Amino acid sequence: MNSRQPIPVVVLAGFLGSGKTTVLNHLLAGRGGTRIGVVVNDFGSIEVDAMSVAGQVGDSMISLGGGCLCCAVDGSELDAYLEKLSAPVHRIDVIVIEASGLAEPQEMIRMLMASENPDIRYGGMVEVVDAAEFDATRARHPETDRHLAVADLVVLNKTDRVDAAERARIERELAVLCAPGTPVVGADHGRIDPELLFDRRPWTETRGQLSFEDLLAEADGHGHEGCGHAHAAYESTEFTTEQALSPRRFVDFLDRRPAGLYRIKGFVHFGVPGHDERYEVHAVGRFLRFAPGPWGRGEARVSRLVLIGSGTDGPGLLRELEACREPAPHEARPESMWCVLRYVARPEPGAEPEAEPEPEPSDEG
Repeated sequence: MNSRQPIPVVVLAGFLGSGKTTVLNHLLAGRGGTRIGVVVNDFGSIEVDAMSVAGQVGDSMISLGGGCLCCAVDGSELDAYLEKLSAPVHRIDVIVIEASGLAEPQEMIRMLMASENPDIRYGGMVEVVDAAEFDATRARHPETDRHLAVADLVVLNKTDRVDAAERARIERELAVLCAPGTPVVGADHGRIDPELLFDRRPWTETRGQLSFEDLLAEADGHGHEGCGHAHAAYESTEFTTEQALSPRRFVDFLDRRPAGLYRIKGFVHFGVPGHDERYEVHAVGRFLRFAPGPWGRGEARVSRLVLIGSGTDGPGLLRELEACREPAPHEARPESMWCVLRYVARPEPGAEPEAEPEPEPSDEG
């Protein structure tokens, strides 16, 4: 039986010229010790984007030239590519699919959600938007609105090329076009903090193994240009409690999370009879997943969460989480977990509720 945690697969989408490759290169440059597998889907016969990132990921990259991934590759073929990257020999922590500028992200999401590969899981869709060409892109590609509607996180790139009033106007339009609660991260030259999408391992864990990282670590700081500035724009709030959390109140908190709260990660203890597992929670934008797993031998039943955002009210978030604490979880009915189980990617047999939970907005678009 495979005991490894499934590898998250993040779709990086956006129309031609929006800056997807720049965002990807920045994520690679700021990854720390994290091993990133990359699927680059270039449109056309010259794989310029693939050459741009090849020196940074080495053998952990698959380039698909000559057409859109969503059109040229069916689900079984995509599974084969992802199976290669998720092989234990690569020790990949996260996989990023850079979609062609003409790809249909809904179809890519569908293929990932339908994948039968137990070693990977869908990790959310990031849509890159060119602030300077926002109106022109929507005029040329009316499907832009449809793509934004299924995005879990929007990167408003090239904000250095528009003034404050224009940026505010675009952000207002994005708030209407995107699903409620979808966060919009401003960026120039594709600089966003990798921590918004995945955990970065300490340099010491891989030092001397990945030559690209060694070069960055030994550089005089130019190799990380922009990383510090990006990180400075975000705040991190940490929450720890030895008391179990109410599943209903916690999911309600997640459903109401403010737009500036980009990422939530950690472990939660609910303590509901029949559901005493440790629930890993992972949210990027409006994308949300729970993954149940066993507690370690002698591990304390403690909930630990990290919330990363911009312009968020840290003390206010902590107060809301404190209100999620449940003093008597053993008295809760098993069906109180339905709101959590609907966000579990592959529930174990028998874990599905016998009746449908109350309708709630889907995180899968």
